[in-house]
Amino acid sequence: MPDTVFTSETSSKSSDFNSNSRIICRVCEKQFSQYTCPRCNTRYCSLHCYKSHSLRCTESFMRENVMEELQQLQPDEQSKSKMLDILKRFHEEEETDSLDEEELDSSLSEETIQKILSGGQISFDDLSVEEKKRFQRAVATGELSKLIEPWDPWWFKPSAKNISLGSDGIQLVRPIEEEGLGPSSENDVESDQWHEIPPGPDTPLLPVSKLTVSAPSPLLTVHLVDIIYSYCFTLRIYNGDPKSDPLESVMVVLSVSSVLGQGGQPETIAEALLHCLERTCSPTYRHMGGLQFGLRLVDDIIHLLYLGSAALVCLLCDMQKLIQAAEKELKSEKLYKSKRAELKSKLRSAERKVYFMMCWVYEQPSEAWSSLAAIVNTEKSSAMEFADSKRSTVRMEEKTERSGKPLIKEVK
Repeated sequence: MPDTVFTSETSSKSSDFNSNSRIICRVCEKQFSQYTCPRCNTRYCSLHCYKSHSLRCTESFMRENVMEELQQLQPDEQSKSKMLDILKRFHEEEETDSLDEEELDSSLSEETIQKILSGGQISFDDLSVEEKKRFQRAVATGELSKLIEPWDPWWFKPSAKNISLGSDGIQLVRPIEEEGLGPSSENDVESDQWHEIPPGPDTPLLPVSKLTVSAPSPLLTVHLVDIIYSYCFTLRIYNGDPKSDPLESVMVVLSVSSVLGQGGQPETIAEALLHCLERTCSPTYRHMGGLQFGLRLVDDIIHLLYLGSAALVCLLCDMQKLIQAAEKELKSEKLYKSKRAELKSKLRSAERKVYFMMCWVYEQPSEAWSSLAAIVNTEKSSAMEFADSKRSTVRMEEKTERSGKPLIKEVK
């Protein structure tokens, strides 16, 4: 092995490296610099010095990086609109933020922030113990939910009023999906709304007479209310994306719906709604909003019923596909054989009920749904009156307890 020869040039490079690594921070002039500004090459030692070395420089650098990234992405008009909304929200929050600089600096460690600034990705495992605690605290308090845009239900879209089904139940109007082509006309907004409507059946619906030899139960209208409630409940708590976790979301459906999950046979609209509202106000789901959230879901039912058969068929078809996705996911779950068999049986039973309901709904006259909506609305009013009287009773009892004397006394 030949001996290493150190030349004057090598020595010069080594000395330059040592001198550069010991350069004093150009901002505070107290610590040795560890970083270099990628725009103006100013040497700095910490995030605080980076922020204060030149506000114009940092803002310009960030702006150029964002613009360069946007140009490379070549987004469509919808993506541009969403990005502009995000940037606008971020700018407004930045202007109204009352936290001082020290609080901002202490939210994340300098090492984590430097990794973010360098373009690296951060996972939960990369956070320090203190950062993990702060993140979990933000999740628990709902602070992170402020960054999530609330979902707008598809049944409130204008296009939901114009769903058309053919004689065999298949949706007549479907959005055209062309790969690689973005929105290019004034009808883009309308097209986007059509994409948000769940598609109807892919194959013709079977007549109810071929699914059962006996006459359909007169209680199917009651059971339909129960199923619609569980569907709206699940979509709202998953912010419109239950297919992100199909098995878990279907478990939510089965836990709320007595018809699909517990084999219940409610005989009146009031009984069906009472069960659903009790589940919504139970300790498991109370944090979602309790009775007020439940009454909002009843409004969803009324709105969907007024939309008519086509919208209801699309809803039930969407629920059927969600259950099918859950069945596929169940196959990959590591469960005991008995538990897997139990869940598989529940999912198949629920899917059969939903399909039967979909075929039955399609055969009903359109005027049936407006009548059912009026009944549901009446029951909602009764529930609200009961809730108000219950609150009044509780307040009266509390007042009695504080005074130590009954408000009403029997006279002998």
